[in-house]
Order: sequence, then structure tokens, then C-alpha cells
Amino acid sequence: MLVVSYFVHIIFMESLRKLFKIGRGPSSSHTMAPRAAAKRFAAELGATADRCEVTLYGALAATGKGHLTDVAILEVLQPLMPTTIIWEPDTILPRHTNGMKFTAFAADGHEVLSQTYYSIGGGDIVREGEDAEPRKFIYEMHHIKDILKWCNETGRSYWEYVDQVEGQEIWDYLAQVWEVMKAAVQRGIEAEGVLPGGLGVRRKAVSYYVNASGYNQSLKSRGLVYAYALAVSEENASGGEIVTAPTCGSSGIVPAVLYHLHTSKGFSEKRILRALATAGLFGNVVKFNASVSGAEVGCQGEVGVACAMAAAAASQLFGGSPAQIEYSAEMGLEHHLGLTCDPVCGLVQIPCIERNAYAAARALDANLYAAFSDGQHRVNFDRIVEVMKQTGHDIPSLYKETAKGGLAVIH
Repeated sequence: MLVVSYFVHIIFMESLRKLFKIGRGPSSSHTMAPRAAAKRFAAELGATADRCEVTLYGALAATGKGHLTDVAILEVLQPLMPTTIIWEPDTILPRHTNGMKFTAFAADGHEVLSQTYYSIGGGDIVREGEDAEPRKFIYEMHHIKDILKWCNETGRSYWEYVDQVEGQEIWDYLAQVWEVMKAAVQRGIEAEGVLPGGLGVRRKAVSYYVNASGYNQSLKSRGLVYAYALAVSEENASGGEIVTAPTCGSSGIVPAVLYHLHTSKGFSEKRILRALATAGLFGNVVKFNASVSGAEVGCQGEVGVACAMAAAAASQLFGGSPAQIEYSAEMGLEHHLGLTCDPVCGLVQIPCIERNAYAAARALDANLYAAFSDGQHRVNFDRIVEVMKQTGHDIPSLYKETAKGGLAVIH
């Protein structure tokens, strides 16, 4: 028998529902996906066993405690049967660094069911032996250059392509996503205290929000963007309800930009949803052609992609042409190339929270820079996605969510 060892993710460019997931933080790959895997295992088991063992491998084990991976799994399985978590950070399964094995045992000790799942980024899971979860491939075009050409030929914009493919139902879902994003901002700018995890990181959103009012309009605007990004990121770090955009670790960027433009510039809810659709389309293209998993390509696939999404959304709101929107997104991702994923102690706090605030501001800068141009530039968005993917594969594993290098070793 030929045994093939491979490290690959197979992700179809599907509905934006699969990119914008509503759930609890602090990590899409380390919290939301393990919770989903536990629910799926329980459903496949069909009946309560005597006990269960869950073994976490690779990056999932290395930073799982900081990401509340064990808490997410135990919340699902512990009410059904006694469950033990086993940590194996030095063992990496061949398919993906975020592997987890669930094994249920009967009272006499014999194995009832064993399944292995992989967290492949953005909260998605794949079971061993499957190419991917059953999905419907709905987007015919999955490169921005092709969608841009369609926009130019039809006179339409990116959000109209989303509407053509997904229909009315997507707007109802995006409205729900927007409500969760707004709620996370509003909770976050009111909350105070120390974030869980042991680092002693105090919430800062409220102070940034208050302090912003003391500056002139330009600096106040920047301070509010910081505050909104901090608010959502701090909610995520505390296990609050957020939206993956495209991940939990980067969930503060898109909401910060949209909330700021909605409240300060008066953009209507309808226009915000169109911008959200545009942001989602760009994020979906990266997810299909590369990755949004920090464990696979580093933080460039999380914060970098989120910055690109937010830049595209801002450009859409300010009336940018399809070429200017593409340019904004390209800059948002390009200038995060090589960004490592090395959170201190494996917690989604340092530098993640601050990084969200900074990237939100950079998204607005990318929009402004593109607005001064005619949208023409040398390196297109699709090429940057290719480079990001290759860069991510070239980055040593020390700097990809293993908590073994970079800032992660600072205590």
C-alpha cells in the first residue's frame, strides 16, 4: 500500500458565510474549530461512551492553553462523558500542524470510535480521510483580476458580483454579521479590567475612546479607529462573541474601520453591508488561493488579509473605482508580508491586540493612498496572494503559532 504524506489544505471558494463566522474567541483555528470538531465527534459517536481522550498535536497543542482550546472542547464533551486532554506539541501530523484526535472508550476499555480532525484556518475543520467538509463551490471566478475584468466590462462593482452569485440570502446574513460586529465594538469600549490568561494585560479600548475626544479632528479620528479595533480584539481575547474576519485573531480590523466610517461619516447600513461584501470577496480569494491560518502562513494570513479586506471596504465606501479598490487591498496585504505569528505565551493578546489597531489605521491609509491614484500599479492583488503563500511556507515553524520563537519566548 502506498502511503502519501502531504501538507495541504483544500478549501473551496464558497459562500461568504464560511469566511464570516459568528462565534466566541479567542482563536478561530484554536478555539472555534476545536469546538466544532468536538460537536462533530459527539454527533458521529451517537451515544455517550464511558470516557473520551482528546490528543492535540503540533501548533494546536503548543498554544492551545492560551487559546482556551481545552476549554472549548471540554464545554462540549464533558457534559456527555469524562474527557481528558493530552498535549503533544512536538508531534505534527502529516496533513496539517493543527491536528486533534478524539477517541471514545467503553466501560470495559475497548475503543468505541476514533476520529482525527484538522483545523485548517478561519474556524474550518476537515476530518482525516476527507478532502474537505461537503461544500458547494459557488464562485466561478476566484481571482481578483478576473472579477476586476468583469467589473470593468459590466460597469458593476465587487459587491454586485457577490449579489449575483449568492442572491438575497447573503444580505440577510451580512446584516447579522454587522450586528455582531457592532455589538462587539460597543461592549468593548465599555468594558474595563484585566484580560484572562495570566499576562496581566489591561483592557485599553475605553481609555483610547475617552482620550480621542481631547484631540483635533484628524487625531481624534485615528484614536477612535484604534479604540474600536482594541474593543473587538479585547472582546475576542476574553472569549466574547465576535466574527472571524477572516479569523478571530484579526477580528478587530474590519469592524473598526466599518464602525468608524458608519458613525463618523454617516454611511448608511446598506452601504456598510455592500462594503462588507466587498471585504469578504477579497478575503475569500485569499482563503481559496493561499491561506488565512496563522499556523500555516503566519500572521500575514490573518492581520495582513484583514487589513486588505478593510482597505477594500473603505475604498468601496468612498466611491473608489474597481481598480482603486483592488489597489487598496493589494497594499493592505503587501505591506504585511512576512508578518510572524508569535503571540506571547500563546495568548491572543501580545502583540495581536495592538496589531489589530495598527492594521485598522493602515487600512484607511491604503484607501487614501489609492484614492490619490488612478488605480494602476505594477503588482496586482493576485500576485501578492501568491507571494504571501510562498512566504508563509518559507517562514520557519518557530514563527507560526508554535510559541517557540520570536515574541512568544518573552515572558
